[in-house]
Amino acid sequence: MDNTENKENTESSPKTENEKTASVEDTSEIPSEETVSFTVMFNKQKYSITFALENRISDLKKHLENLTKIPEGMQKLTYKGILKDESTLREAKITKTTKILLIGSTVNDLLKIGPPDGSSTKSGTVESTGATAKEPLSKQKPHCNILEKYGKPDDAMIGVKGKRERLPPVPITGMYNSKGAKIRLTFKMEQDEVWISTKDRTNKVKMQSIHNVSSEPINGSEEYHMMAIQLGPTEQSRLWLYWVPSQYVNAIKDTILGQWQKF
Repeated sequence: MDNTENKENTESSPKTENEKTASVEDTSEIPSEETVSFTVMFNKQKYSITFALENRISDLKKHLENLTKIPEGMQKLTYKGILKDESTLREAKITKTTKILLIGSTVNDLLKIGPPDGSSTKSGTVESTGATAKEPLSKQKPHCNILEKYGKPDDAMIGVKGKRERLPPVPITGMYNSKGAKIRLTFKMEQDEVWISTKDRTNKVKMQSIHNVSSEPINGSEEYHMMAIQLGPTEQSRLWLYWVPSQYVNAIKDTILGQWQKF
């Protein structure tokens, strides 16, 4: 009887090892994440992309920011219509034959916008100076040169010193940038966007992608401010606006930064 039991135990051991081996093999056969290869077109350039189908369009935008230097919040992707950030590639029906069109401007492109006649000069470039922090920005040489060169716009909105008002129901106009190009700001709350427009083009910027907004009264014309909208991670990406009506400054900052303010 003992021999019989030993034989049964011996025969059962290989079966246990086989079961164990089969279990390991099953685990190794779990399928990997499904991907798709497609093309993104931007400025006559083609980018071949391979991405997981379950990734979202917002993830794709982050990836494209590294390739194109266009901030995620300034990108628009179109394929059979505008692609929504919250959609996955599978939901957007992206396949290997898909060609996605990327529309957007780099921070440098936006900062280079000048007047239509191209009359801006080196004085329109704002660079850091050795001026002390106590000296008003509008008195520092780069800003002073710009303010003297272009003066107060004829179409500047009325500024009110010492008053805070909500954003007006119309775009804020009558400002210019460091190149002298006329600028208007339009706030699209339902889209979480601020549209930064010139006569010829409009850049739609996601407000949550803006890193900071700072301002200071223009010396001698305190009913107006000069304002810096920081579009990228460094101060070199600041878009300077001149002759912003003082009463709207706090509303602009609160609207753009809000709960997304970066410290």
